[in-house]
Amino acid sequence: MKISNVIQLLEDLTPLAYAEDFDNVGLLVGNKNNDCTGILVCHDALEEVIDEAVAKNCNLVVCFHPILFSGLKKITGKNYVERSIIKAIKNDIAIFAIHTALDNHREGVNQIFCDTLGLINSKILIPKQNFIYKLTTYVPKNAAKEVQTALFKVGAGSIGNYDDCSFSSEGIGSFKGNQYSEPVIGKPHIYEEVEEIKLEFTFEKHLKGNILKALFENHPYEEVAYEIIKTENELQNVGMGMIAELPTEMTEKDFLLMVKEKTQTGGIRHSNFLNKKIKKVAVLGGSGSFAIGAAIAQKADAYITADLKYHDYYQAENVILLADIGHFESERYIKNYIVDYLTKKITIFAIILSEINTNPVNYI
Repeated sequence: MKISNVIQLLEDLTPLAYAEDFDNVGLLVGNKNNDCTGILVCHDALEEVIDEAVAKNCNLVVCFHPILFSGLKKITGKNYVERSIIKAIKNDIAIFAIHTALDNHREGVNQIFCDTLGLINSKILIPKQNFIYKLTTYVPKNAAKEVQTALFKVGAGSIGNYDDCSFSSEGIGSFKGNQYSEPVIGKPHIYEEVEEIKLEFTFEKHLKGNILKALFENHPYEEVAYEIIKTENELQNVGMGMIAELPTEMTEKDFLLMVKEKTQTGGIRHSNFLNKKIKKVAVLGGSGSFAIGAAIAQKADAYITADLKYHDYYQAENVILLADIGHFESERYIKNYIVDYLTKKITIFAIILSEINTNPVNYI
């Protein structure tokens, strides 16, 4: 099995296009065409983790956080990032990061967060925007079904929990080819009218290349009639955070104690208690101050996240309980999820969960 085969499995789990624009996901170090000798899954690909990979004969490290977030002008080993990269290159170890691609996935970081806390009825807190496009194409009546089926196969017409969605309408198309044309119907310089089907589909933007390829390969016309527009629709099943519910409401203190136990955090910083029951809960693994407004807008009783600063707590405005459980703790179980997924897909060698604790924060 090549490293590229493993990468494809990870992209089948969650497309890298789901990642946020600021992120640096995908293959960060290494040659994807190398044979894969073993896979080590970790939270952060630190130097100690690379040592572990070497010791366990794993030449692919799959990490959650990218060790490389921005460009390096020099690699001299002066900091933990450079030392890790140098060690990986010296030992011919590839590093693949998945980060916000899995943050935004419906079954990813935040669904795992919900499951850890026993929350139910979850949905995306901030659906992904500027990601849905619409394709319209005009096809001769006798070729419409073939074109429609080909487009369905590459992901056109997938909307939320539904696949193979399209709309069709009948009409009359007209055209007249010039001297260079080779029309499938009619002849050059002759005006033609043809019964056509107008087919309309929505699709996720990262599928555009495959969809156009399928359209051009299956549409009978020499000059394919189509148009693509970007919509303002939200991608309801992809996005940041989750909003969910407790099966039974709890007091604020009991709720936070439960969160502390389930996430194994060393402590929770929180805003003022409001002396009301907690039922509706918003969660966002990792740094989540930007979603406080969304949690309030969704009328959450509590919002659990990490990396809140002093002034962020004022945004509670006596309408919501804000709680910071720690960055690592809010994403603690994502490694296990990746290991479980790859173990089901790969049987020729074991998928190894790193034993290194890469959480830089300690508690007294």
